[in-house]
Amino acid sequence: MSELSYRAAVAELEDIVRKMESDACDIDQLSNYTTRALQLLKYCKERLFKTNEEVERCLAELREALPE
Repeated sequence: MSELSYRAAVAELEDIVRKMESDACDIDQLSNYTTRALQLLKYCKERLFKTNEEVERCLAELREALPE
């Protein structure tokens, strides 16, 4: 899943939600949709936390580099 961009993961999640909310949702696919949605949510959460850590690290370095 590492080749998947955050934007693509969110788009796929939105698509899954639309399918699950649809009156035509195939009950046989519901388990697959749920499993895939969970994988995508975990991936997005990891990406968000990693990005947040990188931003925090960069800000800390910037604060250290700036004269007081």
